[in-house]
Amino acid sequence: FAKGETVYLPPLDGAGLPTRPARLDRPLDFVAVTDHGEFLGEVAICMTPGMEGYESSTCQDFRSNSSNGAFDFGFLLSSADPQRFVDVCGEDGQRCRDAALPRWQDMQAAAEEHYDRSSACGFTAFPAYEYSNTEEVSNLHRNVVFGHEVVPTLPRTHMESPTPLALWQGLDQDCEEAGPGCDVIVLPHNSNLSNGTLFVPDYPGAFSAEDQRSIAELRLRMEPVVEVFQHKGDSECSTRFSPEDPYCDFEKLRPEGDPGCGEETGNGGMRLWGCSHRLDFVRGVLGEGLVEKQRLGFNPYELGFIGSTDTHNGTPGLVDSYDFPGHVGLVDDTDAKRLAEGTVTHDAIINNPGGLAAVWAEENSREAIFAALRRREVYATSGPRISLRFFGGADLPEDLCAQDAPVATVDSLASPMGSTIQGDTAPRFFVQAHQDPGVDGKPGLPLQQVQ
Repeated sequence: FAKGETVYLPPLDGAGLPTRPARLDRPLDFVAVTDHGEFLGEVAICMTPGMEGYESSTCQDFRSNSSNGAFDFGFLLSSADPQRFVDVCGEDGQRCRDAALPRWQDMQAAAEEHYDRSSACGFTAFPAYEYSNTEEVSNLHRNVVFGHEVVPTLPRTHMESPTPLALWQGLDQDCEEAGPGCDVIVLPHNSNLSNGTLFVPDYPGAFSAEDQRSIAELRLRMEPVVEVFQHKGDSECSTRFSPEDPYCDFEKLRPEGDPGCGEETGNGGMRLWGCSHRLDFVRGVLGEGLVEKQRLGFNPYELGFIGSTDTHNGTPGLVDSYDFPGHVGLVDDTDAKRLAEGTVTHDAIINNPGGLAAVWAEENSREAIFAALRRREVYATSGPRISLRFFGGADLPEDLCAQDAPVATVDSLASPMGSTIQGDTAPRFFVQAHQDPGVDGKPGLPLQQVQ
């Protein structure tokens, strides 16, 4: 689909086949398909007659129209110490790990099949998965993206690593065991659903400043970039916490009147329950990073920003508001459902078509795109393909914008987006932005302002 081919979406016809075609008007350059890693094995067992565990009560409930399998499975992830279903996976969970292995291998094979390794550099696909920690129904989800084909034997999930710190440490260990070429970054997303928990400065088991700094350094190495926009809303800012900025009301899921957390974190955010926290929004997180730098001498929140689709239909990049067909299978497969309240696990009318990740890279390859993510030379859009350059430096010439080749000049004098500006002199900034040109019949809209 990301390369421009057609897929079909629900509603289903009498034969159980999807009926609505969906296709991008412009293919993507790169993609990471991030299926939830936690239940790769369980779902395979529950949906494959003859596999041991298929007839378990858990699997029967999962397949039943009278039950809500997504809720039953998802609720398990709200535990601080999640355990696999014994009747499906066995006492030691090995049945589910064994069943997950071929699915993880299939995901890797798909990324390899579609990655264009030729000199044309036509399309890049990354092996990836989603880590789905939802402790106390707050969002701690992260997308785990590998830079190359060398990856761990199995995804490291909430089951093996019930805390973010355990995830970072475990991925380090897994990549070391996988061998040379294994490289990984972790992309937090939907902090707007986290009740402050996704970005709270947390140093479990570290009581000295030195030990806390070590965790902060690990966090920044693992998480250089945050997803600031996707189909479940905007996580940049909120007028509740940035009242001076009216544009912070864009694509908010929660009403301003819901309770505030104060300095304590809350719970329930995945279902829009509980309280809103200033660290649900990345502007607040950036400020928290400056506080941590004063305290520890190191900032764990020097973040770059991307957008994503987070589609549950296998339609990455389907972000056009025009004739939007939905993102969540049977939950929003008709106009009426897209205008409704959704279900116990997914919302409808308050969602949006999602965003895109943009990177500045030397070429369309895993190496170049992954390096751009690492150095944070990336940005987010809420869908339009806006082309943006941004530099900062102390010695930018006054006539820069009037020059014939301003980007070439500023590139030699200043620091690009995502990097650190050196020196004590107040910087000046250079911004160049081009509107999305659009396509035939759907032209892009002019840009109104730079803020």
